[in-house]
Amino acid sequence: MQLNLERPDYRYFLRGADGNGALVNDRRLASSFIIAPDALVEDWPVRDARAMTTADLDALLALAPELVVLGTGATQAFPPAAVLAACLRHGIGLEAMTNAAAARTYSVLAGEGRRVVAGFLFP
Repeated sequence: MQLNLERPDYRYFLRGADGNGALVNDRRLASSFIIAPDALVEDWPVRDARAMTTADLDALLALAPELVVLGTGATQAFPPAAVLAACLRHGIGLEAMTNAAAARTYSVLAGEGRRVVAGFLFP
């Protein structure tokens, strides 16, 4: 199944991701990054969800999401409880999943017009 989610007000399109990289627009990214329909933050310094700190959320929260989708690589991993609690204090949900699942989830939510921001982690 392929969704046509290209909207004229979007600048960045996530075309897919796996444990080794992601395709944004026509570029292959192999280091951790953050994406929103109107923003791309490359070289996000986070490499492992289990080692995340609340300060690592700053770049995600700066994009004013209603939901954060966290792609944790080839396998699912969860950030520490303090990171999840910080999101909840801001009234923002955080869902952690593999990069492939995060790419699909992000694309559907962005296509629905939701204010979603995704962070993708690569070692």
